[in-house]
Amino acid sequence: MIQRNLPVLIPLVFLFASLVVSGFGIWKRQLAYPVALFATALAFGVALFGLQHVLTVGSISYRLGGWSPPIGIEYVLDPLAAFFTVVIVGIALLVLLHARIVVERELPERSVAYYAVSMLFLTGLSGIIITGDLFNLYVFVEIASLSGYALVAVGEKQAPVAAFRYLLVGTIGASFYLLGLCFIYLESGSLNMADVAKILPALHSKPTVVVGVLLIVVGMGIKMALFPMHGWLPDAYTYAASTSSALLAPIGTKVAAYVLVRVLFFGFGVEYVRTELPIADVISWLSAAGIIFGSVMAMAQLEMKRMLAYSSIAQIGYVGLGIGLASPLGFIGAVLHVLNHALMKSCLFLVAANVRTSIGHSTIPSFDDSLRRQMPWTMAAFSVAALSMIGIPPMAGFFSKWYLALAGIEQSQWVFVAVILASSLLNAVYFFRVWERVYLRRPVEKHPVVHSESRIESREVRPSMLVPTTVLAIGILAMGLLNALVVELIIRKAIPPGL
Repeated sequence: MIQRNLPVLIPLVFLFASLVVSGFGIWKRQLAYPVALFATALAFGVALFGLQHVLTVGSISYRLGGWSPPIGIEYVLDPLAAFFTVVIVGIALLVLLHARIVVERELPERSVAYYAVSMLFLTGLSGIIITGDLFNLYVFVEIASLSGYALVAVGEKQAPVAAFRYLLVGTIGASFYLLGLCFIYLESGSLNMADVAKILPALHSKPTVVVGVLLIVVGMGIKMALFPMHGWLPDAYTYAASTSSALLAPIGTKVAAYVLVRVLFFGFGVEYVRTELPIADVISWLSAAGIIFGSVMAMAQLEMKRMLAYSSIAQIGYVGLGIGLASPLGFIGAVLHVLNHALMKSCLFLVAANVRTSIGHSTIPSFDDSLRRQMPWTMAAFSVAALSMIGIPPMAGFFSKWYLALAGIEQSQWVFVAVILASSLLNAVYFFRVWERVYLRRPVEKHPVVHSESRIESREVRPSMLVPTTVLAIGILAMGLLNALVVELIIRKAIPPGL
């Protein structure tokens, strides 16, 4: 019985949790965190069970209210949706495990609102992944977006301005998607993705359909911060509270990439986006430009969170490049990089949060090797994640880049292969700036003293913050060693028909 309801359970868990957190928070603020953490852990358990069931038994379809599609709303849990759900909820669980001390320090008066909005944000993301209805997807996009604006707004002094810019640009993106959806509905008469996939092949040449597809791609391109539609991202990730950045950066934009995959490949068809309307080529070239732009801009940043924000633009480019290559290897590289980047970027933002909690800032020119000696475990986790971002084997990041490079070679797209190699070198440059200071630069002191490890007082963060950071670092290494297993057991089963 429960298997039939798996698709709808996860959004419902988060939605119910947001209401409970708000209610309990009015009565007793201390209950907000454990309720949010329990709900996320429960949702993660359901997501794991759903993935196991989908891989062994098959996809699950849930008809909301008992109405059959295309009239009713359908929720679908297939291998791709189940995989994304596990990634999203798993990362959220680790970030929330880490969040309590950071929220108490940075948002002492708004902790209840923060946890309630976080639950709404996860409601939106999980709903986007699971819904099989194009308009219902828009509703969940708006839930996630409005919650995301709030998560950014509760950060530093500049955060409200960054959140307002994010809201304006995000509203434009959502409007493009909704307008494109209207054009598709005008021609197909259906909002169910599976139904639209059957109807559209006979309508591909219609100008209305072409415009609808382009509007949807632009709308989701804005949401995923695809170059050059990335303008909202750097300030939003930099000025948001540390725990908000760690939640938004690894999973927020990746769900928009999921929408592109779901709508383009499963809805409109591989051949349409690859040959009839070569939108895939446009996505590839924009993504390649974004990879270089994000990497170069990251090199110029003096603040760690801002460096990671620009780095995210480049990493989104890898996912977009895999989508644009529109091949099995490109798809595998894109989906695997979603998982790898979620692990890497959440680890790096948690490291930034640890450093800020310990020394009060994350300004790179102020770092020296006392930081490494005071926070050895945090900096070790940073090194693991940074090596993976560069693409050093056997770290996870190497293997998703490897699949993307193979996809480029397969199609003789040598420019894209060169971009992947060049970006790895650029990644090494901006991460080496941190390593050089943290591992090689002695503190500047007025009176020379003999440096001794025993003289350095530990300023490592508490276990509740250190454990999630370390688990993510271990996960990066484990995913590197087990990537073939994940690809064969999960990702290959999710490859769209006709790819």
